[in-house]
Amino acid sequence: MSFFRDSWIIFSRSMRLSLRQPLWVLIGLLQPILYLTLFGPLLQTVAATSGFAGDAWQVFVPGLLVQLGIFGGLFVGFGIIAEWRSGVIERQLVTPASRAAIITGRTLRDVVVIVVQAIVLMGAAYLMGLRVGLGAVLIGLVLIGMLGAAFSFISNAIGIATKSEDALAPMVNTLALPILLLSGILLPMTLAPRWLQIASDFNPFKHIVEALRAVFRGEFATPMVGIGLVLAVILVVLGAWLGSRVLAAQTK
Repeated sequence: MSFFRDSWIIFSRSMRLSLRQPLWVLIGLLQPILYLTLFGPLLQTVAATSGFAGDAWQVFVPGLLVQLGIFGGLFVGFGIIAEWRSGVIERQLVTPASRAAIITGRTLRDVVVIVVQAIVLMGAAYLMGLRVGLGAVLIGLVLIGMLGAAFSFISNAIGIATKSEDALAPMVNTLALPILLLSGILLPMTLAPRWLQIASDFNPFKHIVEALRAVFRGEFATPMVGIGLVLAVILVVLGAWLGSRVLAAQTK
């Protein structure tokens, strides 16, 4: 019970700070909205000539949602570096609060922000022509929330370990580039050469993207969806373990 109470206290504080600066939430949503507006219409022609399963929006929007979950979580580490530098983390570490709760509370805040952004993104996509059922929307939000949690844990862990924006930035970019290029976020990997398709098979995020696309097509019972959900759960567990271990190591 102490873990849940401490997580709620940290979450409440972090959420209040975010609500005082809503501009950053809007800035985080700007990139996927620009992709949706400027790149999405190009897929109408591509979809008509490439034999996509589902319409263009059912292909493109799931990729943008996954991108939002990944990148929305990856950059939160900069915030925890600022809190460490100002002494907030050190003061929290000398309290009886659970070390896991200190990072979990922040991650819950990040998940709420990412899910709100995902809802706004899907609303904008609906105005442009996306049509999916409520079940697909809810599963999509759960999947994006888990991705956001996993990468929030990882980014916070890297931020705490490095305590430097100069170290965090290249590490984030190094993680982001292969994820973006080999996951089929913007375009399905079926359009890629065979050797690139084989390389992408080793990228778990490709399978998560394909799972979300299957959900948006209404194919809830396919093995692909189960694989994507399992991979997302594994990423959350690994991220939580890493974040807790790194934070606990700061008190030794």
